[in-house]
Amino acid sequence: MSTPYVVREAVGPGDREACFAVRKEVFVAEQGVPEDLEYDAYDDGAVHVLAVGEDGEALGTGRLLHGGAAAAKTGGDASVGSLGRLAVTRRARGLGIGAALVRGIEEAARARGLTAVDLHAQTHALVFYERLGYTAYGPEFPDAGMPHRAMRRTL
Repeated sequence: MSTPYVVREAVGPGDREACFAVRKEVFVAEQGVPEDLEYDAYDDGAVHVLAVGEDGEALGTGRLLHGGAAAAKTGGDASVGSLGRLAVTRRARGLGIGAALVRGIEEAARARGLTAVDLHAQTHALVFYERLGYTAYGPEFPDAGMPHRAMRRTL
């Protein structure tokens, strides 16, 4: 049985715009994150991963920060990447796209020689990430007005 979508690294400006459109739909429109907080200077150097349906529609996205860009989010360890901005459109939820995006980001991290991936999970998503092998650490903290926890998975 074939999967009705593919997950791949975003290439070119069209893919990047598709990633941003998904993030705008999920974070800005649905969750009320201010647009000026959603897009940041890290986007330029990040590896963006995109889930695309058979019809070419963008269904989900996420990004990987690595090197210096990830250091502030991972405790300064250059061998750890930072997964973030994971979003799946409302109509595509329940198809396994979120998990597939996480695995795609982990593949991108391995390809860049990273040994672990950190993320800041909204607390309602902790169980999702735990099922994928992530472990929470540290106290809860606010980000864009929502409670989060830091999590890590060794690759």
